[in-house]
Amino acid sequence: MSAVDGREPSLWELQVAENPGHSEWYVQRFRKLAEDGVDIVGEARLIDAMLARGSRVLDAGCGPGRVGAYLHGAGHRVVGVDVDPVLIAAAEQDYPGPRWLVADLSRLDLTGERFDVVVCAGNVMTFVAPSTRVQVLSRLAAHLAGGSPDEGGGRLVVGFGSGRGYAYDEFERDAAAAGLAIQHRFATWDLRPFTLESGFLVAVLSRGETPPA
Repeated sequence: MSAVDGREPSLWELQVAENPGHSEWYVQRFRKLAEDGVDIVGEARLIDAMLARGSRVLDAGCGPGRVGAYLHGAGHRVVGVDVDPVLIAAAEQDYPGPRWLVADLSRLDLTGERFDVVVCAGNVMTFVAPSTRVQVLSRLAAHLAGGSPDEGGGRLVVGFGSGRGYAYDEFERDAAAAGLAIQHRFATWDLRPFTLESGFLVAVLSRGETPPA
């Protein structure tokens, strides 16, 4: 797959180009999990616990909408963004209420909109084009509400697993380059302690010092 609109395609887009039915399979997978009563909103419960009712949430890499839908139902104002129009169409069909948008995270520009939490769950950071990781983190940071967390400033919550081609220390360097500081690290969305041997990382970040030009 060649460049899309002058940008490098994400790993997700490359996967879909190789297997055009992948997006629909993904949608049906989560529909079936929900029908079977499987818990598919653990990430959203953590985000809800971090927020005052009626907060502004950006679901970055929202997929078919499971996280944003739960947060909308909990009373928050939610915008969901994903690069895959099939996933956004499924979110619109299954979970009306939030605002669902097709957009690439490396170019995200919701002019004038700032969020109390930006959540990037579902291994999203391992699916963006590796060359755009710092840019994606920078764009997410730019959409955080101003101020420190103690002052009500926005927080970015990122979760992804090991063994997906994105080492934890590399992520931390990229976050620092994007002007983000890690406040907390957990091994799961239910807040188990993180170690370097953990198979998953949930990182809570806020704006740090502005990186050098």
